[in-house]
Amino acid sequence: MKLTAQIRLDPSPEQADALLRTMETANAACNAISEHAWATRTFSKYELQKAIYHDIRGRFALSAQVVVRCLGKVADAYKLDRNTKRTFRKRGAIVYDSRILRYYTERREVSIWTMTGRERIPYTVGEHHARLLAYQQGESDLIYRKGRFYLLTTCDVPEEDEEAVDGVLGVDLGIAQIATDSDGDSFSGEQVESKRKWYAERRAVLQSVGTRSARRRLRQLSGRERRFRADVNHQISKTLVRKAKDTKRAIALEDLTGIRTRTTVRKSQRARHHSWSFYQLRQFIEYKAKLAGIPVLLVDPAYTSRTCSQCGHCEKANRKDQVRFECQACGFALNADRNAAINIAARGAVMRPMVSRSDHASPEVVRVAA
Repeated sequence: MKLTAQIRLDPSPEQADALLRTMETANAACNAISEHAWATRTFSKYELQKAIYHDIRGRFALSAQVVVRCLGKVADAYKLDRNTKRTFRKRGAIVYDSRILRYYTERREVSIWTMTGRERIPYTVGEHHARLLAYQQGESDLIYRKGRFYLLTTCDVPEEDEEAVDGVLGVDLGIAQIATDSDGDSFSGEQVESKRKWYAERRAVLQSVGTRSARRRLRQLSGRERRFRADVNHQISKTLVRKAKDTKRAIALEDLTGIRTRTTVRKSQRARHHSWSFYQLRQFIEYKAKLAGIPVLLVDPAYTSRTCSQCGHCEKANRKDQVRFECQACGFALNADRNAAINIAARGAVMRPMVSRSDHASPEVVRVAA
């Protein structure tokens, strides 16, 4: 599985100047390549390289491999759309490969090409990303963000073989409760909602003030809410995957593709609804489960919140309110989110063979239909 590791470079002032000069020169070269590509309608990397490689290298004094990466960056940009001329920011990200960048993970240092030559620069990295770097392969992006340099690099992490499972853990995703599993464990969204309101109110105040210090504070706040949400989703996904692995169960999730366009909410709930990061949580669960060898099943979410998990009776009136489920046929009552999670688990169970061991089975694992 390909994952991205992020490290923060800690250059000296001289090294920082060299990195900035390199980024600015490389992006100027990209703009020159784009000018030629647009004027001649030449968008293939191979054709661009034949036409202007030597000219670009002579004009910008870049190394051979940096010019090749710039040609690739421009060609990739025009793959998306050839009807708009591409321009590149002065300090936009530039791509490195193993010929112009090397990681020394034991010393937490990189050797990177700059306009002033090779530089050895120390880096800072979290333990999770440090483990990923053991599987680093391919390209790395050098980015400059808020006065700091980062490298984002691709890591090809081996996946565990998919485990034999004996059941399914259903997970209902929501807004008031971010996730509720079929065992009855819930993860509240109140902390996320209070953070969202705080940031929204703070941004409104700072924008109305409009002073230089207010704008500086707005820049400091930008991204913090997003990072907080991501951290919460990481914690929830880690807990769910660990539970599924410990109990030898697959994970069943609702396929909520297009949910925002299919559902309507009251005006007072729109901001909360549109900031709902269910897809990010699903992605985190999926990749963590794949690394752990746990199958993830996507099921149709239709009527899971209205269907009785005991007798199967489906009726709108079963859902008393946001919290309570009470079947109008058999009288079964349960927390509404847990009832939906049990239905999701049941739908997941019929999607694939489950693994079980009967009393008369041989010692090997036996696969039987659920």
